[in-house]
Amino acid sequence: MSSGAPDFWVVLVPKESTEIRRQLSELTAKGGRVHHFDGRDLTTAQGVFRTFAETLRFPGYFGRNWDAVVDCLDDLCGEVTGGGIGIAGVVHGADVLLQTEHFPLFVSVLCQGADRANSAVDLDGDPLDRPAVAEHFVFEFRDFDPAEIAARVGQPDLTVTIGDGFVGAALDPEEWR
Repeated sequence: MSSGAPDFWVVLVPKESTEIRRQLSELTAKGGRVHHFDGRDLTTAQGVFRTFAETLRFPGYFGRNWDAVVDCLDDLCGEVTGGGIGIAGVVHGADVLLQTEHFPLFVSVLCQGADRANSAVDLDGDPLDRPAVAEHFVFEFRDFDPAEIAARVGQPDLTVTIGDGFVGAALDPEEWR
């Protein structure tokens, strides 16, 4: 999924974005999976851990912390990813998350997990024994204010871009490579 750039792992958009709907349809037509999340279930860190573990079928040993989310996003089972084709996680009603303390960290964690899943090499640069898995996350807002959202998401480890009808977030290569 790209909204102007292929490397945005997290895209924040107005509710019912026609471009996002088109891209989600393309993903499912190829056999990929779209997983839906209700923003109200993600207003606490524990809510994020519980909901992501249930929806994305994290293993029983999932540590219920941010680092464990990154690890599990990098190792999703084929049933969740459409046999490795790819996934998109869509957070509906993301407005409720905007002012939560963990929101910037949550976006960073999703970028970290997706960046690792989308790579065919490990953190040391060695080839993985699995193909890269396309993984993206979409936050849908009823009240979409790109400047406010970008300011809230912006942090040193992310590159945040405001585009036409979206805010995109990805890992800052200067910080992560």
